[in-house]
Amino acid sequence: MNNNKYSLLHKASDEQNVYQSINTKKAGWNLLNFNSRILKKGQEWENNTGNYEYGIILMSGDYSVKSDKGNWKTFNGRKSVFHGIAHTLYLPRNTEFKLKAESEILDIACGYCIAEDDFPARFKKPNEVNIEIRGGDNATRQINSLIEPGFGCNKLVSVEVYTPSGNWSSFPAHKHDKRIIDKDNNLLEAELEEIYFYKTEKKQGFAIQQVYTYDRSLNEVLITKNNDLVTIPKGYHPVVAGHGYNLYYLNFLAGSDQSLANSDDPDHKWIYQSWKRKDPRVPIVKAKKNEKY
Repeated sequence: MNNNKYSLLHKASDEQNVYQSINTKKAGWNLLNFNSRILKKGQEWENNTGNYEYGIILMSGDYSVKSDKGNWKTFNGRKSVFHGIAHTLYLPRNTEFKLKAESEILDIACGYCIAEDDFPARFKKPNEVNIEIRGGDNATRQINSLIEPGFGCNKLVSVEVYTPSGNWSSFPAHKHDKRIIDKDNNLLEAELEEIYFYKTEKKQGFAIQQVYTYDRSLNEVLITKNNDLVTIPKGYHPVVAGHGYNLYYLNFLAGSDQSLANSDDPDHKWIYQSWKRKDPRVPIVKAKKNEKY
C-alpha cells in the first residue's frame, strides 16, 4: 500500500550520458537531488553548482577536475564499486567546475541539495575513508563513510554500503522522518530525505527493499536491480540482498540536520541482542595502503 502519490522505485534509463536522475519535483520532497552519468575518455561535464552543494562519488574510472575552488585528479580509481572504495569530491555552492573523464569509461554519481552556507571544497581519497562493520550474523554489512556527519558541509550525508549475498541490510529497520530532541537538547532522530542507488556485482542480481510506516499507511515491497534508485520519503526501509548476489548501494541523505540520527522499529530492536558473530565475508572492499590515489 502506498498513499504517497510519488513512485518510490526509479528504473535506470538507456541514455548514454545521464542514466539515472531524481529531483525534488519528481521525488515529491524538498531538498535532495541526484544523478549518475557515464562519460567516455575526454568527455567533459561542465557546470556551476549555483545554490547547491554537490557530493560527487566515483563509481568507476578516473577523472580530473578544474574549478574555481581547486583542481583535483584521481589515480587508480576503482574498476567497479566491487573493486575498491570511492573517491569523494565535495563542492560548495557557486562553484564553477569542469570534470573530464581520464579513463575509457567513467561512471560517477552526484547528490546535491540547496545550501545556505559556504564550506571549503574537499577531495577525499579512498584511504581516508572510515570503514564500519555493522550488524551481525546474516545482517552483517560494510559501511564506508564518504560524507559523514561532521564532514564540513550544510546538509549532505553520504555512505556506501556493501551487503554480502543473502544478507539483510539497514536492519533492524530504522527511520528518520521526524526531528526529535530530548530534554537535554540531544538529537535523537533527524528528519531526512534519502535515496538508495543500487549496483549488483552480477548484472542479473537483485535486492528486495521494503518501505513502510508503523501504521502501514505506507507499505511497499520493491524489487531493485543494477542502477535502480529508491526514494525514501518516510518510514522504515530494510533491504535484503538476493542469494548469490553481493549488493552495493550508495546512500545520499539531506534534511533537518547533517546527521544520521534515527529510530528503530520497536518490534525488531530485540534482534541487536541476538547476534552471535560477524559475517567473515566482510569487509568486501578495502583501500590499499600504499596505492597512489
